[in-house]
Amino acid sequence: QVQLVESGGGLVQPGGSLRLSCAASGFTLDNYAIGWFRQAPGKEREGVSCISDSDGYTYYADSVKGRFTISRDNAKNTVYLQMNSLKPEDTAVYYCAASRGYYCSAYGWTIPYEYVYWGQGTQVTVSS
Repeated sequence: QVQLVESGGGLVQPGGSLRLSCAASGFTLDNYAIGWFRQAPGKEREGVSCISDSDGYTYYADSVKGRFTISRDNAKNTVYLQMNSLKPEDTAVYYCAASRGYYCSAYGWTIPYEYVYWGQGTQVTVSS
């Protein structure tokens, strides 16, 4: 069974930090670019970040650049999203996804269709 499982979400105050984890089972992440997406109520799914396999190149949405960091540990078959300086507008369900190839597409990394495996999501709520 191919599965991605996100964890690490929760309630945090503005300015706080969370680290999300995306653990794979049924397959290995070695040859996949991995993206993080988020979806707030009433809004479309938004690409947050992507990390390529071989070269580790990363992309970030402008809204999170400088605050979020994506990383991967292939030995643990896990991808992480470190989120710092969180804002209320970061509140959403966060999903990880494995892409169709080894690299994040410079033009398509934010497109959900480019990803073939998805996790169930983890809720992140930023509120005082």
